[in-house]
Amino acid sequence: MLLTINPDNPQPRLIQQAVDALRRGAVICYPTDTVYGIGCDIFNQKAVKRIYQIKKRPAHQPFSFMCSDLKDVSTYCHVSNLGYRIMRKELPGPYTFVLQAAKLVPKILITRQKTVGIRVPSNNICLALVEALGNPILNTSAILDPDEPPITEAFQLEDRLGKQLDIIIDGGPVYPEPSSVVSLVGDIPEVLRQGKGDTSRFG
Repeated sequence: MLLTINPDNPQPRLIQQAVDALRRGAVICYPTDTVYGIGCDIFNQKAVKRIYQIKKRPAHQPFSFMCSDLKDVSTYCHVSNLGYRIMRKELPGPYTFVLQAAKLVPKILITRQKTVGIRVPSNNICLALVEALGNPILNTSAILDPDEPPITEAFQLEDRLGKQLDIIIDGGPVYPEPSSVVSLVGDIPEVLRQGKGDTSRFG
């Protein structure tokens, strides 16, 4: 099902429609500030496993997830004073920060090093979804084959993935560029992947 939501002022009724579906275990596609993403409620293990199958991803490679703000991040991750200062300056934004996971995070989303990747994207639809749901949403790109031309529009995703997803949110065109990944686990920030967003200030 294609659901068109205003990217600047997301309609609460439509956000609630998507959130109700997430609570029932739906797997959805939604725009972010970097790519169109695929996600579900992180606490619905059946939906999480569906996304592993859709992405053909090995179980030892956990997905990241989206929080609505820094307070939300600190509920699911252990954040140092340095990490907090960095994230307060950079978020919302096109970064995935790697942090130590708190006990609340489902084991399926935690690496062997007990870390998780979190995002607070600069996208009104994303933030409205997470806020209305009340807990994070799993986050992975809607790119299944990196050799395929980049998908920028929701209708292209419907053609490509419509049968595997419950809802595709059309929030306008998104020109794919992966997030920059920065580890805040140690005493010094470490850039693990250069993507969208300036990483020069991380050392």
